[in-house]
Amino acid sequence: MRAGFDTALARVVKMFGPAHPHHAYLFTNRRASRMKVLIHDGIGIWLAARRLKQGQFAWPHLGSEPKQRALTHEQLAGLMLGLP
Repeated sequence: MRAGFDTALARVVKMFGPAHPHHAYLFTNRRASRMKVLIHDGIGIWLAARRLKQGQFAWPHLGSEPKQRALTHEQLAGLMLGLP
């Protein structure tokens, strides 16, 4: 995942339009071992990253749904903490 702040923000704008305040946009690499989170806190935009030494981030099952999905606070916390 080489995407920096500008690239991640450009992907958000291309897919969703301008970043919305109090929203987070998550990206992972293909192996789901790295995650970047673009967060609009209402004042500015932050980019955070997390890398797993082993294992993968377990996304909620999407099935045949599009790759865009709204997560609940509990789902986001579980994803970031690595809960099953």
